[in-house]
Amino acid sequence: MVTYPSTHGVFEATIKEVCRIVHAHGGQVYMDGANLNAQVGGPRPADIGADVCHLNLHKTFCIPHGGGGPGMGPIAVAAHLAPFLPDHPVVPLGHRQSCGTVSAAPWGSAAILPISWAYISLMGQEGLVAATKVAILNANYIAKRLDGHYELLYAGKSGLIAHECILDTRPFKASAGVDVEDIAKRIIDYGFHPPTVSFPVPGTLMVEPTESESREELDRFCDALIAIREEIREIETGAADRETNLLKNAPHPLADLLADAWDRPYSRERAAFPSEATRVHKIWPAVSRIDGAYGDRNLMCVCPPLEAYAEA
Repeated sequence: MVTYPSTHGVFEATIKEVCRIVHAHGGQVYMDGANLNAQVGGPRPADIGADVCHLNLHKTFCIPHGGGGPGMGPIAVAAHLAPFLPDHPVVPLGHRQSCGTVSAAPWGSAAILPISWAYISLMGQEGLVAATKVAILNANYIAKRLDGHYELLYAGKSGLIAHECILDTRPFKASAGVDVEDIAKRIIDYGFHPPTVSFPVPGTLMVEPTESESREELDRFCDALIAIREEIREIETGAADRETNLLKNAPHPLADLLADAWDRPYSRERAAFPSEATRVHKIWPAVSRIDGAYGDRNLMCVCPPLEAYAEA
């Protein structure tokens, strides 16, 4: 299985050679469609050498990705694999050497697919190609705006990337005691849901703006990350405390800011309104910092006990 562009956010220049080598040794190439957002209307998986490719509907074709799904996605195969596609006992599809039934419905989820169908129909061929171009442009814009503030971990030979960029925040651990989670929590105070943390590289941020963000929103996001970099610099220079600072205590919910007691070495104003944009529109976090790792390892049931369901 290969991912193209790679999850590192780069169009791998040797992808055709990789496919050729696999085929030369009798193998088949499965292309992960997770990054199809950077391919629609451009490079075609079949031309690259893929034998199978799933087409992610999330992100690329308007299906949300949050909350673990819905995980719907058509799977395309080269002609030599078509006879082996799944069949269905109720709606026979006529595949001569079918591998059997793998889904309750032969064509996927009727509740999900109409959304992607409507999106594709409304966008049209030119619109889909434009979306791909803008997704790549947006990611490169972010990478260039943040250049000099954060290190871009991967880039192509030309210095450009595909549809996502990986920002290396690992050096801040040594210079300021700040890790990627601190940055992710602090950006909540600026009104953003944090980008992907520690994937595919531990200790990094993966930013994937897609085509849906405007220039104004991209600038607001970059301004927030640049401002956070300056907050880190305050720790590096000793202007801010290494243990108790804007990042280590982030995010800052309204309940903390309105409490009578405030014993932190920075103002409530800097905690709550770190940018002019947050004064115009502010999304308040519900809670402050939690121990996410503990929560992942120690599940707690909030359901009523079984006795509560017993008839009186």
